[in-house]
Amino acid sequence: MPDVLLPFRSLAHNNAWANHRLLAACAALAPGELEAPRTGFFPSLRATLNHILIVDWFYVDALEGGKLGPAAWAEREPCRDLATLRDSQAAVDRRLLAVTAALTPEALDGIVEVHRGSRIQRERRDRLLLHLFEHQIHHRGQAHAMLSGSSVAPPQLDEFFSEGEAPLRAAEFAELGWTEAAIWGQPPA
Repeated sequence: MPDVLLPFRSLAHNNAWANHRLLAACAALAPGELEAPRTGFFPSLRATLNHILIVDWFYVDALEGGKLGPAAWAEREPCRDLATLRDSQAAVDRRLLAVTAALTPEALDGIVEVHRGSRIQRERRDRLLLHLFEHQIHHRGQAHAMLSGSSVAPPQLDEFFSEGEAPLRAAEFAELGWTEAAIWGQPPA
């Protein structure tokens, strides 16, 4: 029987890995490039990356049963420098990994309360997770495009499942404290 939780857990790992890879690329930017005006939904790489972080705070808190709600948006760019942004993103990525690690098949269609200020949105856990993953992919794509106009080549973000990326991925996974077996389980005999 297929593991219904594996896709959510692997998406959480892919999310953390893509954030790690994207922020590592941004660490190579020349001074001023992170906050430089760029074409996109948000006006800079820093603003875009902060938006990704804030939305993670908002939804991961709800998935954990918290009531953070709109307070997540108290500051439009809570992280003004890349080191703080990387640490904050890594911390919320670990929280999302913990949320998916604790999932049970029965919990997938359970209801999550998302505090929206004047109302509480009730959403199925599986749908909320899928929405969060799609949102992050969407905005990482915008940041990726913004890097194209910088001094740093945008990193490959869609090779998480590729065998061709295995050596580089293994090194990055080691930085994150992961192994292929921990993410995917044991390969079939």
